[in-house]
Amino acid sequence: MRVLYVASEVYPLAKSGGLADVSSALPVALSRRGIDVRLLLPGYPSALRTLKGPHVEMDLAPMLGVGEATLISGRLPDSNLPVWLVNAPSLYCRSGGLYLDEEGRDWSDNAQRFAFLARVAAKLAAGLLHWKPDVVHANDWHAGLLPLLLSLEPAPAPATVFTIHNLAHQGNFPREVLPALGIPVRFFCPDGIEFYGQVSFMKAAIRYSDKLTTVSPTYAREILTPEFGCGLDGVLRRRKRDLSGILNGIDDDVWNPAVDSHLPRPYSAKDIAGKRVCKAELQSELGLTANPDMPLIGFVSRLAHQKMADVLLETLPAIIGSGAQFVLVGQGDPALEAAFERMGRTYSRNAAIRIGYEEPLAHRLQAGADILLAPARFEPCGLTQIYALRYGTVPVVRRTGGLADTVTDANPETLPDRTANGFAFDDPTAQGLLGAVRRALAAQKEPLTWRRLQLEGMTQDFGWDAGAARYASLYAEAAARVDAGAARQIAV
Repeated sequence: MRVLYVASEVYPLAKSGGLADVSSALPVALSRRGIDVRLLLPGYPSALRTLKGPHVEMDLAPMLGVGEATLISGRLPDSNLPVWLVNAPSLYCRSGGLYLDEEGRDWSDNAQRFAFLARVAAKLAAGLLHWKPDVVHANDWHAGLLPLLLSLEPAPAPATVFTIHNLAHQGNFPREVLPALGIPVRFFCPDGIEFYGQVSFMKAAIRYSDKLTTVSPTYAREILTPEFGCGLDGVLRRRKRDLSGILNGIDDDVWNPAVDSHLPRPYSAKDIAGKRVCKAELQSELGLTANPDMPLIGFVSRLAHQKMADVLLETLPAIIGSGAQFVLVGQGDPALEAAFERMGRTYSRNAAIRIGYEEPLAHRLQAGADILLAPARFEPCGLTQIYALRYGTVPVVRRTGGLADTVTDANPETLPDRTANGFAFDDPTAQGLLGAVRRALAAQKEPLTWRRLQLEGMTQDFGWDAGAARYASLYAEAAARVDAGAARQIAV
């Protein structure tokens, strides 16, 4: 089985969020199952710097108005997986973020940037080089045009699997971009890629992929409803038979407190003493009051409405007033960034606000915190709560999407049978969040209960083996369907 895995970011080449972690760890797990998987992503400056053994595979023919572009081959650091970078300097080599400029605004040419990625992927899938995939696995809206492009290829074209990592981000653009994308105008219709008068990359993928997945079972059910479907629930219901929810895993080699090089002291479920050292070092590093018995609560996330950052801001004085310390590592909405920074100055000895994302600090926070806050109005999967469980840091989550699939609330039923691993709430309000935090703080005062919660989280298997097995089966099913269709077409 040969699989071309297409994503807009892959750790450690380029990262803005959890998509990068998944796009690194899942292909590694697939390769361990004997699948020949190769990665394709844009040639951002960070990717060009980090790629192992880069060399120019070929010059790319001009298309979509891009005249200078090459395909760079190399390997993913550590795992050594084969990687192709689409090196188009006019599209990807610029200051700012992967999707946003330095002012935090979407790049005005994002439609062209990711249509170009899809075009190159389609050419590779059609056999541009010596290697041709059986399946193309496209991820999120950035690769959304790829299933449509492959549907236009003569049979036998590779099967397509598309993963929805976050349905709220759809890649919707004005109709005027259609000619620049090279998409025939006949596809701009309600049964095609038109979405309320716009071109939708996400809808294109949902409409034309052979198989669809989301990143957790609960989210797969939620997006079929108007509440969570973001206007696409009707289209998704029509594809329900082809939709699966496969829970994301984590890379056990990268997120493992026993071997994590970012930590001042390693520890494990069998010997958790090093976690106290990590907490003390984190308090010192961030200028917090040095107190091993003071609860330390962490938040590592985008500062966005989805993540209930506004609700957290509202509850922060009460959380600190309850005798806890608070550490934030994240970035997002500029107004929320400024408000959290003001809060940090107000509570400077017991609150540390770090705007931006630093991978080593994120690891140290997961190890040094006692409690991790991961609330969300909706959450396709979430990874920070899984990292927290792995590090013996008890998560507080809202019961939605992947958060509901990974965190079992500590209550009179789950505590005795030792299935509880965190705290969950339902109401997406300050009252709901604060109630769960207070329950967690109360539980921390009971050492035996707290240790059981930590052990349950640290000993659970959140690796990629089970998920990779499900994807492998899905690939085989999709490829078999395409082969059967091609055979019928030949017979006719």
